[in-house]
Amino acid sequence: MSSILTNNSAMVALQTLKTINNDLSKTQDMISTGKAIGSAKDNAAVWSIATKMSSDANMFNTISDELGVGKATVDVALAGIDQLTGTLDEIEALAVSGKSEGADFTKINEQIEALKEKMDSVVTNSQFNGINLLNDTVDGTSASLNIASSVVRATPGGDSTVDTIEVSATNLSGAGVNNVTFTPLDGTSTTADTVIGEIQAMRTAVLTAGADLGAKSAQIGDQMKFVSAMGDALKAGISVMTDANMEEASAKLQALQVQQQLATQSLSIANQAPQNILSLFR
Repeated sequence: MSSILTNNSAMVALQTLKTINNDLSKTQDMISTGKAIGSAKDNAAVWSIATKMSSDANMFNTISDELGVGKATVDVALAGIDQLTGTLDEIEALAVSGKSEGADFTKINEQIEALKEKMDSVVTNSQFNGINLLNDTVDGTSASLNIASSVVRATPGGDSTVDTIEVSATNLSGAGVNNVTFTPLDGTSTTADTVIGEIQAMRTAVLTAGADLGAKSAQIGDQMKFVSAMGDALKAGISVMTDANMEEASAKLQALQVQQQLATQSLSIANQAPQNILSLFR
């Protein structure tokens, strides 16, 4: 039965065209943004996971920077350790020469004092951005430096926390390396041996500090590699969940454009149906 009040064919064709236009709009958005999941309305579950992972990835980027600063701080302290060991070698050589009765002890003592002042300066100035790991405190108050090292999420969807690497101050001043005075040489083997003993005690403290700082530097370096790998893995995971398959989207776009043209023609034909009723009255 034909009706001039209701055009069922046109309604079906119109609904089909609306559906195609809606799919076409989504596909065009997907191509323009490169995202298959761009908001919660696209897929709430996937969007929520991807958003949290993206937050973690950003935190890993920040942590990578913090680790870089932390490693630089430790490496500056290690450079100071190298200077101290070299200077101690020089002082020890002078102390050994002080065993000779014909040595100029006044000059030797002046040289030793100058080198000791150099050591004090090294301990005081081996700092990075105000952080000195060779003193008794790293910043005047704290006995250790905490460096952000990783992001931890205890449960899926749970809150994230930040782990740290703790680097303790080596306290070379407390270990008898900084701001101390050597026994003056006076031409006797006893005083020379005393000075050599003082140097050896200092060297033990310096080498212990160097070993501790070297281990921390290696740990931070390894953590930097891990954090970099984690950041890349997170970005890859987010990409898999949210990025559009551009080859598929391109093929879908062309198919929808054809469907849109056909649906438009179908609607046009359906809209002409009431006109055919007029022929019944001619």
